[in-house]
Amino acid sequence: MNPATTALTVRDPWALVPSIGNLDAYITAVNRLPMLTAQEEVALGKRLRDHGDLEAAGRLVLSHLRLVVSVSRQYLGYGLPQGDLIQEGNVGLMKAVKRFDPDQGVRLVSYALHWIKAEIHEYILKNWRMVKVATTKAQRKLFFNLRSMKQGLKADAAEADLHRSTLTPAEVDTVARELNVKPDEVIEMETRLAGGDVALEPQTDDSEESFAPIAYLADDASEPTRLLEARHRDWLSGDGIAQALSVLDERSRRIVEERWLKVNDDSSGGMTLHELAAEYGVSAERIRQIEVAAMKKMRKALEATA
Repeated sequence: MNPATTALTVRDPWALVPSIGNLDAYITAVNRLPMLTAQEEVALGKRLRDHGDLEAAGRLVLSHLRLVVSVSRQYLGYGLPQGDLIQEGNVGLMKAVKRFDPDQGVRLVSYALHWIKAEIHEYILKNWRMVKVATTKAQRKLFFNLRSMKQGLKADAAEADLHRSTLTPAEVDTVARELNVKPDEVIEMETRLAGGDVALEPQTDDSEESFAPIAYLADDASEPTRLLEARHRDWLSGDGIAQALSVLDERSRRIVEERWLKVNDDSSGGMTLHELAAEYGVSAERIRQIEVAAMKKMRKALEATA
């Protein structure tokens, strides 16, 4: 939004600021706007504070648009459009004008600088990467100072170290001391700044070699269906089997246990059909029939509790 729209009645040249969409024309226009004298600034500030005069607010904003353009140039290295940086800086400028107290004896340019930078900083942190790289106060301080400090340290380094990309332990300590942060935080931010965004979804290339992280980053172990299946298997192997065995008579239960649930020390398993037949004085075929009937009975019991 063009800040000129904040004024109700603005006379030339205040109404000559074009849209930021035409960035070159916008910058040329704001650099031609006349600056306010200290007396004019105080008078306009009092009109805004005491009477809510929007025309006065508009003139205060418009006369400082060149400041926003100047500040935005300091952040072009982050790869974001200058028009967007100016847009956010203008928001900060309008916040500063709204809170400006002309009786403090401070020029608006000094007061507004903090608000302009704060809005631009917040915009950069939200849009520089898909994942926000700085959240704490120390991380924000490192984000906006580490790269320039690294360049300064490299300039002071020996010729052989000019191509080194990472900081030495001594340089980490220097940065931490100057910014009043922990060395571990310096190392962490250096790692974050050196990284880059990776698209999770597949790209337009359909070749088999074009593999997006979404294909291999999924944790199948945490998939809800698999969790339910694993929980059901655990129940079957414990309480489920015990509950199913409880519906059998003593002979059927012992046959099932000996045939399927017992493991001897030599890993040979339980008794064979012939061994059980000899113990109960029946044929091996009869033992097999009892086993089949018992298994069906157990299966029905488990299905009833599923």
